[in-house]
Amino acid sequence: MRLPRFTAATTALPLLALGLTACSSSAAPASSAAASTTEPRRIVSLSPTATEDLFAIGAGSRVVAVDKDSDYPASAPKTTLDPITPNVEAILKYNPDLVVASQDSNGLVAALKKVGVATLIEPAANTLNDAYTQMEQLGRATGHVSSADSTVATMKSEIGTAVAQAGSKHADLSYYWELDTTYYSASSSTFIGQIVGLFGLKNIADKVSKAADGGYPQLSSEYIAQSSPSLVFLADTKCCGANAASVAARPGWSGIEAVKVDDVVSLDDDVASRWGPRLPQLVEAIAAAVEKAPAK
Repeated sequence: MRLPRFTAATTALPLLALGLTACSSSAAPASSAAASTTEPRRIVSLSPTATEDLFAIGAGSRVVAVDKDSDYPASAPKTTLDPITPNVEAILKYNPDLVVASQDSNGLVAALKKVGVATLIEPAANTLNDAYTQMEQLGRATGHVSSADSTVATMKSEIGTAVAQAGSKHADLSYYWELDTTYYSASSSTFIGQIVGLFGLKNIADKVSKAADGGYPQLSSEYIAQSSPSLVFLADTKCCGANAASVAARPGWSGIEAVKVDDVVSLDDDVASRWGPRLPQLVEAIAAAVEKAPAK
């Protein structure tokens, strides 16, 4: 089974093999070795979100290697390191004194502890506050506290402004969030669902979501067409080539409200699948779609 892009970069989830909601712990990270009293000078990041966070708070110059999925910012030292099944020997070739990851897999924490390398596990965020807390934790771990605090403050301000402008009470508007072209979606219980929930929208995935899918149900084309969501958000434009035109061409989809009013929103897959400093961009894209939707 091919995994939805948003879930594939995170941790174990029944049925889907990997998924966001399995990281149900709070934002407080696990560590193989207590963070060093001295600031790390050689950081390896095995998390695309952590990579973005580190560069956003000014610690990018200390990052000596990032995983194969860390494609932002462009200056990040991208390697072939695998964030899902990390190879400790390959990581140690970069002589790190701190390794940041989103999960402890392949015995990562224990193996690095044996050689005295500190690890910081920053699991997939469940809430906005988790995302903010992780950035602050990275600030403390790298000696960039004030910069991390400033970045968080800016994120909060930009997100708050976007929500205030579009409004937070739109229960009359429904939406469909597309993770891939096999119609995997995200329910309101997921991190993405909570982000969209800032605007008070109704999620069509909620009716069919079950505990077994971990908040990521696979919908049917017919169900989506019948639900006729007011907005359609495409988080699969890079991975799967989805766009407004291809959506409109799907059998039975031309009558969907969002298609008829041209409120099918093409998102950047990476921005939509991470919980780092570019979150305001995602919220602003959602806000623009909400503002565009016809009032009911």
